[in-house]
Amino acid sequence: MSPAKRPAKAKQNESDVEGSRSGVRQPLEMNEGSRSGVRQPLERIECDVLVAGAGSAGLSAAHAFAAQGRRVVVAGKIETHLAGRTVALFEGSLRFYRALGLWPRLAEHSAPMEGIRMIDDTGSIFPTSPKEFRSREIDLDAFGENIENNALVAELAQAARENPAITLIEDLIDLFELNFSGARARLASGGWIDAKFIVAGEGRNSQARQIAGITVATWSYPQVALTALLVHEKPHHQISTEFHKRSGPFTFVPLRGREGAPYRSSLVWLVSPRDALRLQALSPEELAAEIEDASHGLLGKITLDGPLGSFPMGALKTSRVTGTRMALIGESAHLFPPIGAQGLNLSLRDIANLVDCLEGVNLDEADDIARGLERYERQRARDIGLRLRSIDVLNRSLLVHALPVDFARAFALNFFSAVGPLRRALMREGVTPHGPTPKLMRASPPERASARRS
Repeated sequence: MSPAKRPAKAKQNESDVEGSRSGVRQPLEMNEGSRSGVRQPLERIECDVLVAGAGSAGLSAAHAFAAQGRRVVVAGKIETHLAGRTVALFEGSLRFYRALGLWPRLAEHSAPMEGIRMIDDTGSIFPTSPKEFRSREIDLDAFGENIENNALVAELAQAARENPAITLIEDLIDLFELNFSGARARLASGGWIDAKFIVAGEGRNSQARQIAGITVATWSYPQVALTALLVHEKPHHQISTEFHKRSGPFTFVPLRGREGAPYRSSLVWLVSPRDALRLQALSPEELAAEIEDASHGLLGKITLDGPLGSFPMGALKTSRVTGTRMALIGESAHLFPPIGAQGLNLSLRDIANLVDCLEGVNLDEADDIARGLERYERQRARDIGLRLRSIDVLNRSLLVHALPVDFARAFALNFFSAVGPLRRALMREGVTPHGPTPKLMRASPPERASARRS
């Protein structure tokens, strides 16, 4: 844990949240413990909603609550240098960004995913033939759009700077104080933020979650995810291809081309820690040759389009997703391997559900907030649990070298692919999960009319 995120104890005094709710910055007492050792004046910033974390989930939450008419502060480090990372946004997530008026600026960086191809490359004695799923089967032009994470965060941050309802503070929070009368947080630079409600989206090591006393179950996998952006010789035809290997999935996802590089894809390759070290030690040309070989030449000659990224595979599930005047979203609430592109899509459903649950809620009234959070807790439990269990089972089924497991995996894939209604239901569940759909993810009337005509 970095110095800016040192543990702290929550205060319970009713006087913790002071001052008017005018939303203006007010001078506060002098800080005798500043990092420079010099007494410096602090500021107090007041808002309705404080979003902790300025990644894609936190920035998206800030826009969603600002659209609800709340005064929002979002604080955190803006990271736009993650190597090789992209985000596949499915249809519900596209509706989310369209509803907030953000999609036009994001669409300039994205590429459609019109199909998903799965190839068994495990070497099992129960191999399955390649399976391909097309978005037109469920009346969609595309399952979604793939966008570079750095471009997504940069655009969301710039849109936040331009939004008068959002105050973007590029600083970490090193202390949270939560009680029934309000909440506040201290910035690493020394200022304070008074809020009526906190959205915790700082990631897997969420300090707000710790202070709220929310317990976490974590586990790891013997895998490392390697990520890269690629330029290749052959077109991808807007199809995402996932090879199922013994080390885990090896996945190409279409990327937007550019001048001189019309065919581009992102790669997520789950390998053993030992193989990760070996691959990371290769030159770009050697690594590209390894990727060509692992993909059986599917995309022709490959060159790397930037540095290689990596991160260890693990999973996280919280005992609950709410606390006093606080809710968890994104990786503060759930974490799992990058299989099926569920990460940010699930996080955006967190946000859309939370916005619905707090619609019309007076954030000055603790009891009203508590009732809204009860609804949020119920609504997120099933969705998060289902995604986590499904991805865990699929990932472990590739890692376990046992004939019964291979047979069960092959049977399930063949069965769900061959039975039309189940096949379409599976595709719809991945793109737009069944159950109550949050308002920000509902199809607009023109979209519904188009679907009926199809």
